[in-house]
Amino acid sequence: MLERIIPPGFEPGMLPEPASRGAQLTLHYCVQCHNLANPAMHDARRWPSVVRRMVPRMQGKGNMGKLMAEMMAGVQAPSAEETKAIVAYHVKHGQKPIDPARIPEVNAPSGDSFRLACGQCHVLPDPRRHTAREWPAVVARMQKNMEWMNQVVGSKPIPGEPQLRIEDINAFLARYARKQGP
Repeated sequence: MLERIIPPGFEPGMLPEPASRGAQLTLHYCVQCHNLANPAMHDARRWPSVVRRMVPRMQGKGNMGKLMAEMMAGVQAPSAEETKAIVAYHVKHGQKPIDPARIPEVNAPSGDSFRLACGQCHVLPDPRRHTAREWPAVVARMQKNMEWMNQVVGSKPIPGEPQLRIEDINAFLARYARKQGP
């Protein structure tokens, strides 16, 4: 229904704790209207407001009045208790933002590509979320998402437009990445 809101490609098996109640509720309710969202799409502070905005829409209440009710006919909405479980799951697995006090380079010219690319869609991720070996695949997936969403990807230099250099992003992340597996 609203597939263009969230890029495709994040699959159920990629969810953290995929057998957990929060993951199962997410799969039951959230994909009725859009592609599956990675809980790391937003940070923990943002998820409660996102879910609070979505539940009334699933109930057919929203900014489009009668049209919203018609669009959502047949869409199931979670109960208050299920909503709490969905929020708790997303808060637990939300994006861990970078700490600029710990990594001041994020605000230096060497952090420009990372900051400009990642900040278009979500909070800047803590590089320790992945190892240096894992980051290139994550960055490649994000680059596809950015192309899909028509974000700045640095593919055609336009005067005055920031150019995102994937090699700079990967180098920045590798410098501060987690040293070994989880």
